Amino acid sequence: MAIRVQKIINSTNAQKAKAALIFRLPEEPENDWQRLLEEIAENDNVTLAYRDDGGVQIFWVVPKED
Repeated sequence: MAIRVQKIINSTNAQKAKAALIFRLPEEPENDWQRLLEEIAENDNVTLAYRDDGGVQIFWVVPKED
């Protein structure tokens, strides 16, 4: 599950948009999914938006280096 989500986040389109839309697959345990989302949310400059359709939109900002 983590590898699948990582591939989505690292895709060219997601990197350009600085956003990705992820969904939990039916065979993925709910508690593992929640733990993964918590770990993603812990990162600085990352925002999670929970959608009505069950998806989670991830947005991130790349800070400018001084």
